[in-house]
Amino acid sequence: MAGKEVTTLRQVKEFTVSPERRFFSATHEEIMQGWTTDVYFVRTYEILHHLERGDTPVAAEVFAHREGVFAGLPEVVNLLADRPVEIWALPEGVSFEKREVVLRLAGPYDQFGLFETAILGILAHSSGWATAARKAKEAAGGAAVYCFGARHVHPAVAPVLERAAIVGGADGASCILAAKLAGREPVGTVPHAVFLIIGDTVEAALAYHRIMPPEAPRLVLIDTFKDEAEEALRVAEALGENLYGVRLDTPGERGGVTPDLVREVRARLDQAGYRHVRIFVSGGLDPERIAALRQAGADAFGVGSYISSAPPVDMTLDLKEVRGRPLTKRGRIPGLTPNPKLVRVR
Repeated sequence: MAGKEVTTLRQVKEFTVSPERRFFSATHEEIMQGWTTDVYFVRTYEILHHLERGDTPVAAEVFAHREGVFAGLPEVVNLLADRPVEIWALPEGVSFEKREVVLRLAGPYDQFGLFETAILGILAHSSGWATAARKAKEAAGGAAVYCFGARHVHPAVAPVLERAAIVGGADGASCILAAKLAGREPVGTVPHAVFLIIGDTVEAALAYHRIMPPEAPRLVLIDTFKDEAEEALRVAEALGENLYGVRLDTPGERGGVTPDLVREVRARLDQAGYRHVRIFVSGGLDPERIAALRQAGADAFGVGSYISSAPPVDMTLDLKEVRGRPLTKRGRIPGLTPNPKLVRVR
């Protein structure tokens, strides 16, 4: 593969994929060189360079087709690193309205036009995930929300997903790389597999307490073998003050985690003197369920598929100025769109 960006159809024709390639996801180098773009941008480059107009100064704006939370900006900035392109954008984590301009680029067209596909894809997916995380966090009413969405997407984008969730308001993420990229430590205890292999919830809880480092919260799954309320009391009696919380992840085949179940577990723990024990809920949660479970007494939530399956926020990029003159396609208003929320990034 050539070391420079793709600008001609000949490069596209000669590009080959190694039969030894292990994954279908693009490498960082392939993204930076333009191999994930739509081919019509390569055709555009070839025509404009042939006419010696590739470096025409333009200004472009990206707007959103629905409201959401803005995320993905650092990747866009890195994609255009070392290029003479001005970047104006909303700060990450800021909410935007339908049709609001979220990004503005200004510079020679051939310094960023090739990457329109990548820019829109980065912002669309990251903003979609951030938006879903914000809705989950708002539904939690101040309770902690952790993103457990990595298992629902391709591993190449799992860190992007869970980092975007943190931008949107999630308090943490289970994916190791995602948490590190966000400047956090990954969160999570152990899966049902540990309990099934050991064969008893209390024995597994005691092993966790004995082996895990002191900073790891003693948060124990209680839905593997027996009634959740019964297991909550057994674990609480075994760990006492060392027990940070219990986790409910009851599968849908058993009715899932319901508000009534949370209320019962909370009541039985309180009656036995374990008011310090928190209740953590996961499994198929959405904002409606989160709000109901929070009201019932849940203290924290692990949210996966609701965030991971969030639709991307459709984004569109339009040229709005050409050679300093207001100019755009029919149906759009030529010239730069005023938006005081935009901040000069570079």
